Amino acid sequence: MSGRAGQVAIVGVGLIGRAWAAVFARAGWSVRLTDPHAPTLDAAPALIAGELQALARHGLVKDPDAAAARVAVAPSLAAALDGVDFVQENGPETVDAKQQIFAELDRLAPPQALLVSSTSAIVASRFTEQLTGRARCLIGHPVNPPHLVPLVELCGAPWTASEAIERARQIYHAVGQVPVTVKREIDGFVLNRLQGALLAEAFRLVGEGYVSAEDLDHTVKDGLGLRWSFLGPFETIELNAPGGIPDYCARYTGFYKQLAATAAGPEVYESPNVDGVIAAWPHAPSPERIAALTQRRNERLAALAAHKATQRD
Repeated sequence: MSGRAGQVAIVGVGLIGRAWAAVFARAGWSVRLTDPHAPTLDAAPALIAGELQALARHGLVKDPDAAAARVAVAPSLAAALDGVDFVQENGPETVDAKQQIFAELDRLAPPQALLVSSTSAIVASRFTEQLTGRARCLIGHPVNPPHLVPLVELCGAPWTASEAIERARQIYHAVGQVPVTVKREIDGFVLNRLQGALLAEAFRLVGEGYVSAEDLDHTVKDGLGLRWSFLGPFETIELNAPGGIPDYCARYTGFYKQLAATAAGPEVYESPNVDGVIAAWPHAPSPERIAALTQRRNERLAALAAHKATQRD
């Protein structure tokens, strides 16, 4: 299955769902869109076509018009699921909503189809336990926006079949994503736990007045982030001591133990600290600013993706 283009249903076509549609369409898959909110569904094909054109400007899609032609709006959820190989669900982030949606997906989708949720916070065991086809259900948590940031975290429930996870991994790889497997359920999966650790320290450092909010961002985007765009933390520390990781651990973990002993706690997200963080950010969150920054982010991510595609190991 993973060696050929198949058929995918995108259930929920907001920001993440539309990005997933672009991912699969550019890889040659037939894409069916469904969403209970009619205006969102009606607007989706044109927005997806626009994203594909933007990707093409950076050489990330060879034929954006052909890719867009592979995207179709389904008249119903049942029609969207008819005969598909893969389902990418992007519904509301509540357990009740996931339970309702996955009950319908399990009832209507072909028995061989994988049922995958984009949720970033809810582990699969909380909404798949009672399903007949629970062995084919798992998490495929992307990074926003998934058509520009390829990582996707795969995490099954205790009853998810290993074959389902492996097949999902193969499919995501085939459509140009970078799948990683979270071996057992944990809140936040891996990416958000790493992101959360950095964010908590950022809130503490800014809220307690150690650094300005803008200089904190420079520390990441003009410091750590540059090497993190092509090196992971273990690769990074391997290069930071002559004897690699064992040498690094011998030299520096005493210092990091001290930092870990006083790590930022949940109070950094409460008043008065969070009020200080908000006050420290000098920009009002206007719709115009958010739209402009989103466009700038996407263009820069596309340029970075195009560069990284020429630098494969």
